[in-house]
Amino acid sequence: MQGVPVLTAVEQAIGSELLEAEQVLAEELQSENPYVSDILQHSTRFRGKRLRPMLLLLTAKASGGIRNDHKILAAVVEMIHLATLVHDDVLDEAETRRHVATVNSRWNNETSVLFGDYLFTHSFHLASSLDTTYACRRIGWSTNIVCGGELSQIKERGNLDLTEEAYFRIIDGKTAELTALCGHLGARYAQASPEVVVAMEQYGRSLGLAFQIADDVLDLMGSEGKTGKSLGSDLTKQKLTLPLIRLLSTVSEKESIEIRQILSHPDETTRSQLSPYFERSDAFEYTQERAKSLSDDARRQLELVPMTPARKILAEIAEFAVQRSF
Repeated sequence: MQGVPVLTAVEQAIGSELLEAEQVLAEELQSENPYVSDILQHSTRFRGKRLRPMLLLLTAKASGGIRNDHKILAAVVEMIHLATLVHDDVLDEAETRRHVATVNSRWNNETSVLFGDYLFTHSFHLASSLDTTYACRRIGWSTNIVCGGELSQIKERGNLDLTEEAYFRIIDGKTAELTALCGHLGARYAQASPEVVVAMEQYGRSLGLAFQIADDVLDLMGSEGKTGKSLGSDLTKQKLTLPLIRLLSTVSEKESIEIRQILSHPDETTRSQLSPYFERSDAFEYTQERAKSLSDDARRQLELVPMTPARKILAEIAEFAVQRSF
């Protein structure tokens, strides 16, 4: 998937609907409070390719058609995503996101926490404008799972014996649940069959897992100049991710002791200290295979919907989830 061609395809498939969702979001992200307004304006610079509203609208298009409710829901999921970013930056003590200062860096942690709460509560206010309470209830369920995933990750900080199973439970909650929600709501509000709703939810879940694995790899080997955000936070916060779990499970006892010593005392040299161990291991190759398997699963879920431009774009997004970090 190449950035420009796929964005052109997205523009052709859902351009007007995505613009309408953007307008809904822009109208909602306004405040008469000058302080809140300043933060809202600053936070809009964190937003990238609008992946989550794009997924919701593309899923709707592929599953039966985009309705007005979808545009509101697309704004809701982006607002929730923005709230999680603001809170994540506090947890990670991150200083930059998309080449600009984070809210906690420019202002303070107190402002970031309250601003994230502001976005969360406003997203439910907007979702409640729909004719039924279904979306509110489903979004509430998913956001609880997201928060539970984040809490589990905090609990496991410093646990150098974290298993792959536990790792996947964490990222399934903190990342994949929201992309799964996009698939679910997109298909459900397109009045798709129950089987298609389940498939589109699973598409979003597998995609979210693949994306998170890719992010974890970027945190270990990416460039801040290219990613536009602070890297190495997983190491600083002693979060064990899939490449590290694989590395520790395959090295000798002597190397395991050395790696654990490095991980137990993180600093700005930790990434470079770990590089020789990664070069001698299959950790990144193994991680790539796991991410590719999830990407393949996401694409398989699309077999229940007709072959359309929207379905093709969703398949390309799943492929890109793996390619962007390997």
